[in-house]
This record gives sequence, C-alpha cells and structure tokens, in this order.
Amino acid sequence: MSKKILIVDDEPAQIRLFSQLLTANGYYVLKAVSGREAIRAVHESKPDLILLDVIMPEMDGWQTCGLIRDISEIPIIMLTGKRNSEEDIVRGLECGADEYLSKPVGNRELLARVKATLRRADKPSKSEKKNTQFSNGYLTIDVLERRVTVNGERLKLTPREFRLLALLVDNADRIVSHQQVLENVWGWEYIDDVDYVRIYISHLRQKIEPDTSQPKYILTEPGVGYYFSSKS
Repeated sequence: MSKKILIVDDEPAQIRLFSQLLTANGYYVLKAVSGREAIRAVHESKPDLILLDVIMPEMDGWQTCGLIRDISEIPIIMLTGKRNSEEDIVRGLECGADEYLSKPVGNRELLARVKATLRRADKPSKSEKKNTQFSNGYLTIDVLERRVTVNGERLKLTPREFRLLALLVDNADRIVSHQQVLENVWGWEYIDDVDYVRIYISHLRQKIEPDTSQPKYILTEPGVGYYFSSKS
C-alpha cells in the first residue's frame, strides 16, 4: 500500500509541484491549505508523513506542528526559510518537528529526506529494541517502555529526541561519534549535518541535566562525539 503524505501549504503552485513529484514516485498525496485543514486531515486520513510549510496565514506551521504533535507522532518535515537555521531547528524541536528543509528544495533532496524519514518511522533502531534501563533516583530511563523521568516527573520527548537518548544510553560510557549519531538517529542521508547533533544534544541536556553548564549525564568528547555517563 502506498504511503500517504499530507502536503500543507497555502500556495497552490507549491502543492501542485510537490504533489506531482510524490505521486510520480508512488506516494498517495493528501492536501491541506491551512493548519486547521491539516489537523482535520490527521484525524480523518491518518497520513504517514506531513510536509508542513512554516509561513501560513492564521495558524503558522510552528503552531500547526505543535497541535499535531499533541495528538500524533506522525513524522513532520518543516519547510523553512533558511537551510539548517539554528533558530528554525530549535523552534522545530520545541514543537516536535522531525526534519527541516529550506524552500526552494530540489526534487532529489526532497525525495531522499522523505524516504529517510519514513524509513526511520517504520523501523525502530536497534537501541530502541533493547531492554536498556538506567535509574539513579534523579533520572530514570526505560527504553522499551519509552519512559524517561526526572525527579519522578515524566518527560515529554519527541521521537527524534528519544531515539538519540536511547542510542547514548545503549552505548553508556562509550563514545558515539557525530557520524554514528547521524547515521543511527537520522540516516546516512544526513551524515554531513553535524549541527543537528549539537543542537539536539543541547536541547536534550536542558531536559535531563540538573545543571546544563556542568552536565553529568550527556558528556562531550571534543572533536569526536558524545557519551552517556552511567556513573553519575
């Protein structure tokens, strides 16, 4: 069965271009011209992936993304203004986006990112399949249960944040290189996007570290990568 992709954009020409490309490559396309239509389509049609433009009237892409994430873990690719803009990535993290592409985007890049995002959604990583646990009274992580708590309060992590944390915990006390993180959490198509790792690590630290200026759990090996310390 063809994967269903919901395109959300208030520009008919952009919807038409994306629709033609995706249909020609075997995807079933759904369309929405506003955030409200997008949320309705999520409820009614349950798409496998969403391409969501940031700039829309009434309800912008960030607001729409946040509302969708409250009800679903459907992968969301945001169409932003600037390539790998740190501001856009941080905003995307806060609302639950999985990926960011700048407009205009080339056909080959769009298809590669769509395929990679769908593949990751369909296939849990090896780390996510393991019965990996960590608990020390302050921080508790149960990978199989997808449960993370800090001081007894459950954290809300995006699918991508959880995948990153699961990888680090599964390799506790061993350095995971930037390239290994990108390949395992995002896919080989992202192997040059090292900024993703730095920004996501920073955001994850804000959620689990008692003091982000002196992290105890997610530690940096300068120029190499990161590791999770189980001795904290």
